[in-house]
Amino acid sequence: MQLEEYFVFLAPDDIRIRETRIGIEHILYEYIHNAKSPEEIAQNLQTVTLAQVYATILYYLEDREAVGQYLADWLDYTMKSEAEHDRHPPRIVEHLRALRANHAEQQVPV
Repeated sequence: MQLEEYFVFLAPDDIRIRETRIGIEHILYEYIHNAKSPEEIAQNLQTVTLAQVYATILYYLEDREAVGQYLADWLDYTMKSEAEHDRHPPRIVEHLRALRANHAEQQVPV
């Protein structure tokens, strides 16, 4: 089996593990940034096989520059999205925060 056969290339910024909904960024983040072993990653991401985890790591090692940039772009997008969400949360989040604050104000200290 060729290495690329482990993946589905949906777009330049969307590479998935074949027959899963998992992007390679999730495996690589755990491997590179969280120093997880391939076995730990496969155990935590139960929809991928150990072979798929190793294939993803090998794909990264074969072209660290391009795949590293892919991961860096994903991290940048994720951080910007989280910051935007924090600045402008959905109405339901604001409503739940208001309910929590109201509930906290109504609590009588013992």
